Amino acid sequence: MSRPSPHRSCLKAALVAAFCVFLAVPAGARPTPEAPPPKKAQPLTLDDLYARLKAAGDEAEAKGIARLIEQRLGRSGSATADLLTERARQAMSSQDLPLAIELMDRATTLEPGWSEGWNRRATVFWMLSDPSAAIADLQRTLVLEPRHYEAWAALGRIYQTLDDKRRALEAFRRAAALYPRMDRLQQAIDRLSPDVDGRDL
Repeated sequence: MSRPSPHRSCLKAALVAAFCVFLAVPAGARPTPEAPPPKKAQPLTLDDLYARLKAAGDEAEAKGIARLIEQRLGRSGSATADLLTERARQAMSSQDLPLAIELMDRATTLEPGWSEGWNRRATVFWMLSDPSAAIADLQRTLVLEPRHYEAWAALGRIYQTLDDKRRALEAFRRAAALYPRMDRLQQAIDRLSPDVDGRDL
């Protein structure tokens, strides 16, 4: 068996050394840091949405923001309360108002801190021609969520039907301060203002 020549052994050793150098990380080298993942956009808070609603530049933008607010307010945090409320809505659609009240009674008992539950029960009381109960529920709504512009507007409409123009105007103005582009709100304010504030001479 013949021995490998010294020249061939040296060449092989040089190739192995070169290959190892190629694979080795140079001394003092640092791994390239990975780019941090892009930050996820934080969802808008209710405070953010109310601020945007007040500053909305046109009616379409305002309505879009209002829908987002109403979606947030419409979630009670309880699947049972949400189901009861949906069934109450169906009962209202079929004019079964006693059932709707019963269902909303159960929903508000289950989630007494849910402002929209009281607002929706107020709607049923109004449909039952019980303005006192509707006002009481709207006031409860506004204790829980003072920025509930729909409750302010509903309160204004009820006071207007009771010919309490001063309270109606105050409620409409509170709604307008939160949602300046709300449908027909400014018209109601313009109609009531002369009677409550006095007419310009």
